[in-house]
Amino acid sequence: MRARNRIFIIWITLFIGLCLQTIPWSSYSIFKPHILMLILAYWLIALPHRVGIGTAFVFGALNDLCTGSISGIHAFIYSFIAYLLVFKFQLIRNLALWQQSFIIFGISICYNLLVFLFQVCIYHTITISPLIFISSCIDSLLWIGIYLFLRLIRRSFAIN
Repeated sequence: MRARNRIFIIWITLFIGLCLQTIPWSSYSIFKPHILMLILAYWLIALPHRVGIGTAFVFGALNDLCTGSISGIHAFIYSFIAYLLVFKFQLIRNLALWQQSFIIFGISICYNLLVFLFQVCIYHTITISPLIFISSCIDSLLWIGIYLFLRLIRRSFAIN
């Protein structure tokens, strides 16, 4: 398989994550996992030379367009998270999977707090709840399944 096709597989998984991220959850939005962030985190940790801060910015901007939020909010947040993950990708990669889920929990808290800060700065409303920890717990539990699934995809298509 050519290198271009391998990168195409990465982008397909990210687009699937974008589609899953934009599905409305109505009254259960506090429990909604950040699927795109998790898929992006996997590729940033596994292949930081293929997926980087620029890719995170592009998919953040696409997320802003699809969800109708103010342009640039998710682009900034995903770029910031990508920076954090790429900065220490070797350390994170060498941790056990359960330890990585704690890192993802912290990244998810960071995501939720940055969204909260943007809401306060732009809309001047305070809408934070202790229930954001539930969303972060769901993200950390989903990380194990997403990690194993995407690693299977990466190995079966020999993406490196």
